[in-house]
Amino acid sequence: MTADARLTQAELLYERAVFGGDSGALTPAGQSLDAVEADLALARGRLIHARFVEERVADTRELDLFERAAELYAELGDIRGEGEAAFWVGAFHQVVRDDVATAVAAFERALDLSTRAGDRLTTSYALRHIGFAAHMAGRLDRARAHLEESTRLRRELGFLPGVAANLIGLAYLAAQQERRDEAAALLEEATELAESTDSQAVLRWATEARKEIGLP
Repeated sequence: MTADARLTQAELLYERAVFGGDSGALTPAGQSLDAVEADLALARGRLIHARFVEERVADTRELDLFERAAELYAELGDIRGEGEAAFWVGAFHQVVRDDVATAVAAFERALDLSTRAGDRLTTSYALRHIGFAAHMAGRLDRARAHLEESTRLRRELGFLPGVAANLIGLAYLAAQQERRDEAAALLEEATELAESTDSQAVLRWATEARKEIGLP
């Protein structure tokens, strides 16, 4: 249900309570507004996170928004929403605070919830970022397995910019494991996907990876 639809529903339920004397309408009205608040908190937190990635200036509101969204989704019994919010809590701790242990715990929670909800996109994100943490810890086989599964899900969804981004991560792993031909092929595909979807940021990442790995 869209935010507009939820707001309309809350208004109708309010009128039923006030004019129709149905006090039981107040609870679902409040739940409709809680869902709107959760969606808004999650969306606003994501914008703040994107700004951090661009400017590298932390905003403490980011974590508050993601945690509020997770809390509201949990109260509503919305495991899909809770799983997405849990992922972003993890992203904050991993990217902004460099707190790997807290981040991975949140990602594992997100993975469990999103898998149960059938939310393959959030599952792909959780797998990707657990893979990053494994890579940083030197657990290369675990990192590769998580990134490959994330990539498989993204291909199924047709999320091609996300596929390209994952292929870059897999290329770094391949190069680190002395599989340079595979790394080159992965970066070639990543570049093609980024170009075909006009994903300029991903294209820059592919170019940087090629330089760092030492490929022509």
